[in-house]
Amino acid sequence: MVRTAMTGGRPSRSPCDVSVRKRSVGGSFIVAVVVLVGGCSSNSENQPQGRAAIPGTEYRNAEYVIEGQRIKLADGLAEADISPGSASRIVTRYFGNELKTDLNDDGREDVVFLLTQQRGGSGTLFYAVAALNTEAGYLGSDGYLLGDRIAPQTTVVSRNPRHKNVIVVNYGDRRPDEPMTAQPSVDKSVHLKLDAETVRWGIVVPGFEGESR
Repeated sequence: MVRTAMTGGRPSRSPCDVSVRKRSVGGSFIVAVVVLVGGCSSNSENQPQGRAAIPGTEYRNAEYVIEGQRIKLADGLAEADISPGSASRIVTRYFGNELKTDLNDDGREDVVFLLTQQRGGSGTLFYAVAALNTEAGYLGSDGYLLGDRIAPQTTVVSRNPRHKNVIVVNYGDRRPDEPMTAQPSVDKSVHLKLDAETVRWGIVVPGFEGESR
């Protein structure tokens, strides 16, 4: 199993070498770092930890945590200076690929969708986020980095009968030896489950015997 980190605008993957505890959430073994057979999985252990997002009245106007920073959308868009006085700006934008489903079994319809973020260069980073529909409004999750200039496909609920509230994000990517100018041609999928208490994604490994009961 591997973990995802950000390096030079593209996701880099390195062997997981930390020791963590295991926790069961809604039948799937996930935490910020997940102990699994042969290793562990983390969405953001290498990223700075930001404060929790503040609920919004509409999910396109809610707040999300991207790379440890709270991002407040306004009609699906947020812009901020990269640094004081800089001409370059960080632009975070609603992309789509929505999936509406109850992620935490509270009877409310939540939303999963993709955000993009541009940081002044040629890259466009894609993140999967969730918005929990709470009494206080839509509470945004952290962003799970899918990659740079990928080709989004579908976002669906896992059909695995052992999975409970597990989301599958499908997308096209490039081979490691291909340049960023190449068209994404490699089909990839990531299985994600939201911890409703921390509003953070965990990675579910397909085929892991204890992944869900």
